[in-house]
Amino acid sequence: MTMRLFDTARRAVVAFEPDPHVLMYTCGITPYDATHVGHAATFIAFDVLQRRLLDLGYTVTLVRNVTDVDDPLFAKARALGVHYLDLAATEEARFERDMEALNALPVSSSPRASSAIPDIRGFIGMVLDRGFAYQSGGAVYFDVGAFDGFGAISGLDEAAMLELARKRGGNVDDPGKRNPLDFVLWQPSAEDEPSWDTLWGPGRPGWHIECSALALRELGTTIDLHGGGADLIFPHHECERAQSEAATGEPFARHWMHTALIAKDGEKMSKSLGNLVFVDDLRTTWDARAIRLAIIEHHYRREWEWEDDLMPRADARLRRWAEAAVDDALDDGGVLDDVRSALDDDLDTPTAVALIDDAAQRGKPIVAAAALVGVPLAAGDGFTRSSQRVLTADTGDA
Repeated sequence: MTMRLFDTARRAVVAFEPDPHVLMYTCGITPYDATHVGHAATFIAFDVLQRRLLDLGYTVTLVRNVTDVDDPLFAKARALGVHYLDLAATEEARFERDMEALNALPVSSSPRASSAIPDIRGFIGMVLDRGFAYQSGGAVYFDVGAFDGFGAISGLDEAAMLELARKRGGNVDDPGKRNPLDFVLWQPSAEDEPSWDTLWGPGRPGWHIECSALALRELGTTIDLHGGGADLIFPHHECERAQSEAATGEPFARHWMHTALIAKDGEKMSKSLGNLVFVDDLRTTWDARAIRLAIIEHHYRREWEWEDDLMPRADARLRRWAEAAVDDALDDGGVLDDVRSALDDDLDTPTAVALIDDAAQRGKPIVAAAALVGVPLAAGDGFTRSSQRVLTADTGDA
């Protein structure tokens, strides 16, 4: 069966038919705080996709960057009175522990933006040489007017792009710009920010250029699939595509995949609202497999809300699966193929979970099917003590 995935740029579910060696890039964390479930949901979706591609026999190279040169990181480090790279290293290590606990497969590489300054300087030079950028006030800006098709990924008109750029750090009122939608490739650094020398003056890279340079360095000119959270569609991925294709003259990504945002208390999870749910906090109480189940019972591109009963429900599901896995052979008698079909249908994890639920209830083998969605089970499987304690407190079960 051909895998079908929603492509943001084409705004439709289409066949995903990469070459035998699949090249994927997903935008990673800015390491200034702990991993919340919104982050986790994005990376778990890409993990399930990677698992199914490997199951189909593909070789997968998945790159997930670390944005360790960026405004939020500098601001947090400034507030804490620590060096930005020390803060980044601490939070990156915590993120990696969370991903390992959630049973995410290791990525092929997780390059840091700070490692790519020579690549970024060369990349900006390419964009300037091809006439898609200009210098102004010690900065280098991408000229969106020189690039045909700006806005093709998001499908937004100019007014909507301006509104989102204003909300998401686009600095549309910058007097150095020719067009409010032009975006920074290189900018002067503040006094307490890192700075590197270039032909166009000292400073640091803009946000968007970092991923383009890393993707080109790690994966080459054209990649099979690029993605991240839906909040990155514009401006980040729109700008990334434009500058990448301007620099190389080749298509940047054949397929764009984005995950929906998660809400809590009726609002999108955000630091400013204080409504974040952190993975490492959940792990002090719940089996990490249950956290993964709480995420994958929702479809990756449909918005959903984190509710108080979600973890007890996921933990109870995990216990049912674990009990059904006792004396389970790895031959799951058709359940695995049904789950494969669900994943091939735009990564339909809710249906996959429901299929495993049904098979567990009917006494059918489920170990291989559960493993495909990243939930390891084994005969005699147990739970963390904290998981049993919470389940007992919430349900009265012994």
